[in-house]
Amino acid sequence: MKPSFGSVEGVLSLVGKQLADSEWVVISQERINQFAEATGDHQWIHVDPVKAKDGPFGACIAHGYLSLSLVASFQEQMATLDNLKMGVNYGTDKVRFPSAVKVGSRLRGKGELIAAEKTKDGGVQAIIRVTVEIEGAERPACVAETISRYYFN
Repeated sequence: MKPSFGSVEGVLSLVGKQLADSEWVVISQERINQFAEATGDHQWIHVDPVKAKDGPFGACIAHGYLSLSLVASFQEQMATLDNLKMGVNYGTDKVRFPSAVKVGSRLRGKGELIAAEKTKDGGVQAIIRVTVEIEGAERPACVAETISRYYFN
């Protein structure tokens, strides 16, 4: 069952708790290519399957920032956001990319609310540690501590 971020007090009550896991997402070559187009990062380890086959990973790999960019959609699946007026991404701390994500891998997010505090403008600032898991892998693709501000009706 997903925990509820339905109020400032609701968020504060969940500090130290695991959140719901997100759905799995397939990292296709098409998704990697689209990310390369959007960011201008066309390094061969991402977009050249022939050359990447003989490279250090044996296949194309996703950009680390592609893994990080999925965190926002994963977070939306980790808790219900009842009564939410607005959510704002405030920043990210301690981003790491422990493992490469080969094309065809499946990723999902696991979250833990590690801190939260009321803001002066009536909202709540939450720090969520998101671990982007690679299905079947020992090490995650990405670990990031996201900082979000939530405002409720």
